[in-house]
Amino acid sequence: MSESTAEARELYGRWIDELWNGPTGLAKLKAVAEELVSDDFLGHWPSVEVEGAGKLAALIDATKSSYRDLVFEIEVGPFAEDGFVAGRWAGQGTTVDGQPVYLSGNDILTIRDGRFTEYWVASSEM
Repeated sequence: MSESTAEARELYGRWIDELWNGPTGLAKLKAVAEELVSDDFLGHWPSVEVEGAGKLAALIDATKSSYRDLVFEIEVGPFAEDGFVAGRWAGQGTTVDGQPVYLSGNDILTIRDGRFTEYWVASSEM
C-alpha cells in the first residue's frame, strides 16, 4: 500500500523528533524504532550497514552517548513521492570535553506500509 505524501512527511518528522531527538537508553530507543521501521529495515551509513530496529537503536544510542545535548531539526523537506522520502537536517550538541559540534546531513528513505524499509544518509560534522 502506498502512503500519501502527508503520511510520508509525518513519518519523517517522527523519525527526527521521536527517534533522533527521542529518548535515551537502548530499550526506549528500540521501542520507538520498532514503530518506525520495518522488520527487514536496512540502513546505509558511509562506514556501516545496519539491519533491523535493534541495531538502528544501538547506533543512535552510541551517537547520543558521544555528545551532550544533541538536538536535530529538519532544515529542508521532507519531500515525498513514489515510496521515497528525502530531507535535510542539522544537529548541534557538545562533545564530552565541552566543545560545540554541528552536524548536517541528507536522508533518503523508502517507505512501505507506514514504516521505513531502507535508509541512506550522507552526513558531516563541522
